Amino acid sequence: MGGRYGDDTLVVAVQVPAVDGRATEAALRALAKALGCRAAEVVLVSGATSRTKLVEVPDDRADRFRELIDA
Repeated sequence: MGGRYGDDTLVVAVQVPAVDGRATEAALRALAKALGCRAAEVVLVSGATSRTKLVEVPDDRADRFRELIDA
């Protein structure tokens, strides 16, 4: 993870070029790994071509997400 931004935004840093959605996919996979869930469970809601993305994560991973934010 790359840290946090504000109170409720997690920064996910990847070293994959932002070409053909590869960086987005890498970020979603990295987030899923950090949360301990399957990549398919982390759903991109908006921001496919933006640096800022909104994702949906499984409800049972909310506590882990908060741990990552607070770290």
